[in-house]
Amino acid sequence: MSKKYIYLVFSNTGTILSKCINYYTKDKYVHVSLSLDDSFEKMYSFGRIFPSNPFIGGLVEENLKDGVYKRFQNSQCVIYKIQVSNRQYSLLIKELENFLKDQKKYKYSLLGLIGVALQKPIKRPNRYFCSEFVSHLLIQSNIYDSNKVPSLTKPSDLLNINHKEFIYEGLTYDYKIS
Repeated sequence: MSKKYIYLVFSNTGTILSKCINYYTKDKYVHVSLSLDDSFEKMYSFGRIFPSNPFIGGLVEENLKDGVYKRFQNSQCVIYKIQVSNRQYSLLIKELENFLKDQKKYKYSLLGLIGVALQKPIKRPNRYFCSEFVSHLLIQSNIYDSNKVPSLTKPSDLLNINHKEFIYEGLTYDYKIS
């Protein structure tokens, strides 16, 4: 039986929104993405659909060397890998595929971020922010257990996952993909 891994990429691009989130949270990393392999060519999250337009957001496939990360080359990141069981991996894939089959119906939840600031969940159908989405996936696949609901989860909360292994920290632009 081969080992299965998933990867969490925590980042801060320096965009206006990331600066606002950082100002409020004081967290170094204000965005989180999930990758199923170490090529980081497909990372899943909620963010900008078009790298040059901060006003249209939704469920996105990001790339560590392209898109927003290419546009904002001073982006900082920290990457962790997490070993998962075959069952957990299958559950994760199934849940992710449920999102991807109707990808266009999902929008970014700016109001959800306000809910995090107020410590009052604001949940609307088909709307997520990055850490809400990633924590939902990880909880549904039994990889992450938390008393905090996904709609109140910050990226820094996901840094508390115990069984993660450090891979890299620094500029996204400088990361050498194997």
